[in-house]
Amino acid sequence: MALARTWSIALLGIEGRVVEIEADIGAGMPGTKLVGLPDAGLREAKDRVRAAVRNSGEKWPDTNVTLGLSPANLPKVGSGYDVGIAVAVLAAAGSVPATRLVGTILLGELALDGRVRPVRGVLPALLAARAAGYRRAVVPAESLREGALVDGLEVGGAGRLAEIVGWLRDERPLTSPEPPAPVVPDEPPDLRDVLGQPEARWALEVAAAGGHHLLMVGPPGVGKTMLARRLPGLLPRLSRAEALEVTAIHSIEGALSPERPLVTVAPFVAPHHTASVAALVGGGTGLAGPGAISRAHRGVLFLDEACEFGPERLEALRTALEEGEIRLARSRGVVRYPARFQLVLASNPCSCAPPRETDCACSPAERRRYLGRLSGPLLDRVDLRVRMRPITAMSTHTGEEPEPTEAVRARVLSARDRAAHRWAAHGWRTNAEVPGPALRREFSLPRDVTALLDRSLDRGAVTARGADRCLRIAWTLADLAEADRPDADHVASALEFRDRRAA
Repeated sequence: MALARTWSIALLGIEGRVVEIEADIGAGMPGTKLVGLPDAGLREAKDRVRAAVRNSGEKWPDTNVTLGLSPANLPKVGSGYDVGIAVAVLAAAGSVPATRLVGTILLGELALDGRVRPVRGVLPALLAARAAGYRRAVVPAESLREGALVDGLEVGGAGRLAEIVGWLRDERPLTSPEPPAPVVPDEPPDLRDVLGQPEARWALEVAAAGGHHLLMVGPPGVGKTMLARRLPGLLPRLSRAEALEVTAIHSIEGALSPERPLVTVAPFVAPHHTASVAALVGGGTGLAGPGAISRAHRGVLFLDEACEFGPERLEALRTALEEGEIRLARSRGVVRYPARFQLVLASNPCSCAPPRETDCACSPAERRRYLGRLSGPLLDRVDLRVRMRPITAMSTHTGEEPEPTEAVRARVLSARDRAAHRWAAHGWRTNAEVPGPALRREFSLPRDVTALLDRSLDRGAVTARGADRCLRIAWTLADLAEADRPDADHVASALEFRDRRAA
């Protein structure tokens, strides 16, 4: 009777748990049994692994083989355990020494001919391995660049099971990651392409400076989508920690580029209005996968034709907008995905949406009903609302060159630096992240500054949540003006951005 152990990683969302793979070879009729709460894909691993071992020139035990994955109550999903299972069986059979297995994480799917295929989630798996104290990992050769993003971990790549066997026998080294090439981010679209729309351009700048959500309402063709696509170019580049967090989500999604695995620019995600709730917030059977809101983490989620999404999908965003994460419960457990994004909504003013409002054939009731698809609770979470005007010949031939992204981005970064310095002791980075109680107590403004806001609250023009968001906008306006604190004009301007008539 022989027993051997290897280690792999199970992913629950972007959180990883170490899984111990045990292989026991004992007396009895030939056969392979896999225990430890595997899913359907993992139950098939014993057949894949047996064929891969034989086609790699190694002998599969002709006695009873029991494979156990521990913790036994942890759901195991996917084919990433194949390499760990194969090596555990070979070590238990005495075909390979087990000296290099201690402290090593094994990841990869096996083809029937012994090739090691890439799997999703290599980056979050290795981050979890490093946090658990492991010092070495073996990953598919195609995932080597992704694995090399994790500092403090020795990562080797293998294209075939035979290469891993040779490494365990000290006959050959694994493939080492190449030095990372300099990453040149793609140039985002430039704001100078957008003609006119001074109010919307200013709202976009304020949204970028404070991390605020934005609603743009206007007829077709006035530049709503063009403006939204230029918002990521105004945002600061992701820090190393943020880049790894965003890349981990894209790794689970399987959307990483092998040549440029690290995501360094704020993502821009624009789902179609026919997307399901699961596609928007995440879902699936067994363990839920990430949705569009998580792929937009630390970036922009753009919902064009927002009124066409339907109330069920739009209302599903409300919790994520407040908490910055989404929790999804499915049959095999609850997973959490980060979802701290900037929401940009774009909508026509009515269903017929003519280029000029004077040509609209909709009745006032129809117009209210159309924009009423954006519920009050959802709009209350949208900081900035702006009504866009049709483009006219005069506004496109003024002789003034539209301001480029570079100039606006410089002001945005300066305002963000002021906010980050102010909130650094509290752990907040943007004005949009500051809780309302902190704005009202520790950073309260004089009564004469908030007098207009107090009257709006008294009349019911804004809710308590809306008042907090007005204060956040006022701080952003002060940062853009390089003022130490907001004044009454900043609060009044913030209230204008909250005007329901803009929606």
